[in-house]
Amino acid sequence: MKPFRQQNRVVISYVPRVEPAPPDHASKVEGYRDVWLLRGKYVAFVLMGARFRRSPVFSVPEAAQRWAMQMRQEGEIDEEE
Repeated sequence: MKPFRQQNRVVISYVPRVEPAPPDHASKVEGYRDVWLLRGKYVAFVLMGARFRRSPVFSVPEAAQRWAMQMRQEGEIDEEE
């Protein structure tokens, strides 16, 4: 069996983009607190301090909302320290 190529490749983690507000062409998805429809994909915008954190794109709104909830929990942990 051949060994996998790029065995020592660094894992790149997603760093949320920081934006002043959700874009005007994004439409809010009803039933979700932080999910917006942007170019046919679902994106979460979470207000952290004075800026919004933008999630990666998701194909289902539930995944975007889960990401937003996780960001809120991590934000609460950071503020307590």
